[in-house]
Amino acid sequence: MYTTEHELARSRHAELQAEAEAVTRARRLYLARRSARRAERAVRRAARASAAVY
Repeated sequence: MYTTEHELARSRHAELQAEAEAVTRARRLYLARRSARRAERAVRRAARASAAVY
């Protein structure tokens, strides 16, 4: 009986850990995309500023 409970607990722990890792990956991807968009906007802004000078 103890072994079955132990296996269930271990299985649940593994599921929770996998879910936490998926959330972490999703958050990292979201932040990377947001950072890329900000960088693109900064490049366009710099290009407009540079064009306005000349």
